[in-house]
Amino acid sequence: MIAEGKIVAIAGQIGWDPITEELVSADFVQQSRQALANVISSLEAAGGKPQNLVRLTWYLTDRTEYLSHLKELGAAYREEVGSYYPAMSVVIVAGLLEEGAKVEIEALAVL
Repeated sequence: MIAEGKIVAIAGQIGWDPITEELVSADFVQQSRQALANVISSLEAAGGKPQNLVRLTWYLTDRTEYLSHLKELGAAYREEVGSYYPAMSVVIVAGLLEEGAKVEIEALAVL
């Protein structure tokens, strides 16, 4: 992907409600949906939109859970981001800093 403009780096977002700062659910798909919503909210605060995303890096704690929910995860992605697909990587990690978090998503955008 080639893009020119102002770079916006969005730190890892987890599936927590930005008001309560609590995870929205123990469910992997719900956490993923909220993490994506948090990425988009941060991007919009910087003046961007989903089409400005050039990279997403997903950090997951459970490969099997990810693979067994691809259909639901795809639907959640399309609801939050739309049908725009930047370069993406998935990294399986032993754990995340926030207790109970199953997914963390970092983003890079060019405005």
